[in-house]
Amino acid sequence: MLLKLRKYRFICSLTIVFFSCAAPKQITVNQPVLAPVVQKVEEDLSKTTIFLEELLNQYPDYFGNILKNRNNWNVQIIYTQIDRGANGIPALKNFYFNVNPDRYFYPASTIKLPLSMLSLQKLNELNITGLDKNTTMITGAADESQTAVYNDPTVKNGKPSIDNYIKKMLIGSDNDAGNRMYEFLGQEYINTQLQKKGCTDVQILHRLGIWLTPEENRVTNPIQFLMYDNSIIWQKPLQTNSVQYKPRKDTLGKGYWSNGKFIDKPLNFSTKNKINLEDLHGLLSQLVFPAKTASSQRMLLSDADRMFLLKNLSMYPSESSAPPYKDDTIHFWPTVNKFIFYGAEKAPLTENIRIFNKAGEAYGQLTDVAYIVDFEKKIEFFVSATIYCNQDEILNDDQYDYKNIGLPFMKNLGRVLYTHEKSRQRNITPDLSSVQFNYAR
Repeated sequence: MLLKLRKYRFICSLTIVFFSCAAPKQITVNQPVLAPVVQKVEEDLSKTTIFLEELLNQYPDYFGNILKNRNNWNVQIIYTQIDRGANGIPALKNFYFNVNPDRYFYPASTIKLPLSMLSLQKLNELNITGLDKNTTMITGAADESQTAVYNDPTVKNGKPSIDNYIKKMLIGSDNDAGNRMYEFLGQEYINTQLQKKGCTDVQILHRLGIWLTPEENRVTNPIQFLMYDNSIIWQKPLQTNSVQYKPRKDTLGKGYWSNGKFIDKPLNFSTKNKINLEDLHGLLSQLVFPAKTASSQRMLLSDADRMFLLKNLSMYPSESSAPPYKDDTIHFWPTVNKFIFYGAEKAPLTENIRIFNKAGEAYGQLTDVAYIVDFEKKIEFFVSATIYCNQDEILNDDQYDYKNIGLPFMKNLGRVLYTHEKSRQRNITPDLSSVQFNYAR
């Protein structure tokens, strides 16, 4: 009986094999099952809160195309409502639209936010008497790819310092200032520290506004800090980062221009800077409400450090005499780089509103990370957004859609959320005096 059963099973197996080989079309009915699985994974990666999408849908003239092209334009939004308790402690509630950490965007100047925070943290870690953000900082040059800095004509004493570099980064979005902080910190320190603080997918790999090879960007300049008598209080030699980071396959566009030639393939961003929107949003939130961030992920910053950063994040160029941005209204009008809420407007400021933000613009990508406060109406909220506004998908052609797509989107987003906040009920009126600064200097 057992023998007969085995023979039966063997014959059945042969039959299955025979029919599988002879008529392969009969099993293709199982193949389409794969498609929904792939789609489901992709869907799970993007976070969208129904409330935020419904709010955007109420303004089809503003956001109709945005909603329609959310993936092609890589639109991502994070909106945080803030409700204070009786003791003033904030409760934060996040809302998302199409947020996906696996969908790459070029962060541009937004990386100056973590660079400024890390620079003050490193000074605190060094903890050397006489060494602070106002100490003279001399940047050397150890090879042909590096440039030295011995003076700073934008300050009265003519001496470069971390203090003035951070002001330039946050008020004027100065690339050279950002690069000096990159060199002070070193590539390895930047990435190691950000990863320790919870930015696990970050890669800050290069300076801004200048072209260097990946190998040259691994090497950072020697640095000296000098006392008033020019004696060296602390110095850092040339450093080379030997850490190999996770390989990436990030690309943008369908083609690009390089050295006067058109290259008919996507531009490779795998060796360019990367940080996701949630991490940027979290870093700004940490500056405003440090207690809402786990102590293990908090930057080593004093309250004075935080206030210094927040003041310069919210200062308008027209209020800055050192650096002297107020004297250059052509390049530094009051609302420059305040994408969310103002867009491309050069209109007069809304005096009761302050925007604490860091924006970035490059390769058709617009990104802004903002904390918006209305001192008169006692409103506060966070909003971060990014959009890839490059309809022809060609990079390096200077034909980006900033003015007709990106900047109007940013302005409308800020205004719509502000309007919503005005109508939103709050049980406790927030005390906003801690972020109300005297900008005269």
